Amino acid sequence: MSDNEPALTAAGRAPSPPSPSAAVGITVYGCEEDEAALFREMAPRFGVTPRITEAGVAEANAALASGNRCISVGHKTRITSAVLRELGRVGVRYVSTRSIGCDHINVPYAASIGITVGTVAYSPDSVADYTLMLMLMAIRDAKTTVRRADVHDYRLNDRRGRELRDLTVGVVGTGRIGAAVMDRLRGFGCRILAHDRNAKTTADYVPLDALLQRSDVVTLHTPLNAGTYHLLDRRRIERMKPGAVIVNTGRGALVDTEALVPAVESGRLGGAALDVVEGEEGVFYTDCRNRPVESKALLRLQELPNVVISPHTAYYTDRALSDTVEHSIANCLEFESRNRHG
Repeated sequence: MSDNEPALTAAGRAPSPPSPSAAVGITVYGCEEDEAALFREMAPRFGVTPRITEAGVAEANAALASGNRCISVGHKTRITSAVLRELGRVGVRYVSTRSIGCDHINVPYAASIGITVGTVAYSPDSVADYTLMLMLMAIRDAKTTVRRADVHDYRLNDRRGRELRDLTVGVVGTGRIGAAVMDRLRGFGCRILAHDRNAKTTADYVPLDALLQRSDVVTLHTPLNAGTYHLLDRRRIERMKPGAVIVNTGRGALVDTEALVPAVESGRLGGAALDVVEGEEGVFYTDCRNRPVESKALLRLQELPNVVISPHTAYYTDRALSDTVEHSIANCLEFESRNRHG
């Protein structure tokens, strides 16, 4: 998922459990079984009464939040202005999204109707570990190797892999996740370049175009907003080092997919490893084995032997889940504490 997205309400650590008289009700939307179990386990320790539903928040079920000023939502459901209006109508004043990013929520509109939106922090190691895995898969042509082995073709690939120590890796976005990726890369002995609006580490920071021209691997860890939409557009992709690889565990729309496909097909780029893809909504997290996938770009990328696709799963670890649930509860308690008489 995207890195250094600013937390609109920060919860560095869970607060002490309040007294029973200060019990807080929270409606939890889009809650899967393992999340629900953790909410039920943790909530009583903080004096919180959770009202849990598997369904994502929508106009039709906003009334489930009646009586609770705080709700917790997942990142898989887009929360539109209409949904926010309905939540405001039933008394919701705080939305805690169980994600680092909040590009699935119309935050400016929420603020305009008196609803605060808060993000959560969780272990950056989940996404950082996964990023390194994708990176290694891309430079060792793991997709072709595994596919051949699956059909009992055990010949070596036509193209030899590359070693990270011989490469330059460009890290775009150096917040908690980007920094964790760089920590791991140092153990491989590769050259590391970094780009961010503000230097947050001791890395070698360079302008974005310079990073793209010099990097064998470019990995994206910046939030998605108006300034980073199609950060890697056709112009920038054309300026990348020939044979370079793009790794994206941030947000799909950081990369212009229509520009990426021909660059990989032609051999201008060496490949891509994508945990997020532009237009993934309605496709990722669903079983599409018996129904058509509408995204032609996604289908074409998956056909290419040097492109690895996974369904937005980098964050999906037990440690990250525990952090997410705890901090979502903590954010709600912090909001209630600051607005007790509001």
